[in-house]
Amino acid sequence: MPKTIILGAGQGRRLLSLTENMPKCLLPVSGKPIIERQIDTLLAAGIDEITVVTGFHSSLVETRLQQRYANHAPISTIFNPFFEVADNLASCWIARSVMDSDFLLLNGDTVFDAAVLAKMLNSDPAPITLGVDYKSTYDTDDMKVQLDEKGWVRHVSKTLSAAQTDAESIGLIFFRDRGPQLFRGAVENALRHQAALKFWYLSIIDGLADKQVVNACSVSGHVWCEIDFAADLARAEALFAETKGNGILQSPSIQAELITDE
Repeated sequence: MPKTIILGAGQGRRLLSLTENMPKCLLPVSGKPIIERQIDTLLAAGIDEITVVTGFHSSLVETRLQQRYANHAPISTIFNPFFEVADNLASCWIARSVMDSDFLLLNGDTVFDAAVLAKMLNSDPAPITLGVDYKSTYDTDDMKVQLDEKGWVRHVSKTLSAAQTDAESIGLIFFRDRGPQLFRGAVENALRHQAALKFWYLSIIDGLADKQVVNACSVSGHVWCEIDFAADLARAEALFAETKGNGILQSPSIQAELITDE
């Protein structure tokens, strides 16, 4: 199984006042912190070597993980001291030593069900596999993706026009074979320039796409949510609401299917 790196250094300023004294990755979704939802899904799939990059109120995240996963020694943390002045490319640079074999890279604000993870893990082999989904329109905050006719990624950027946009990134990437080396090398080269401190790590994926090494994996129809705003948090609450009585997590659509079957 691949390793996983979770980028959880951010405060989440667009969710103030909820994140005034709490990192976004600790925000509860239907009673469980985002980071725990992610880790529990990974562990259930057999992925137990997990590294969390922390930053804002790092001690809160470290304490929570130590308490919740005391019996899972491979779950570790790396502190990003630049979280106040840099974007998430710097978090990747901090965690580059972990990128020595196949790994998943996960945004600290993306929650997803087991089916999303299974799709990624069983995707067609490629050095880099970008998880994507589709919708009718995309807004300025979406990380938009342009694909070629074979489904390989051409570009990843928030600034793509509507005509260029075919999908959006869900915040989950799978690096295999030479993918970890390609990504790590590109991250190290980028951070030699001070301007790159303000870059997203997906700018690296955009640059690597020219080499025809970035494939796309559609998770369309499966449950996931990126949490940036209060409306996203409310949507995640609805998607990951606990079924009363048995404690099993189901999305509303899955609950409806269960009720129909009965």
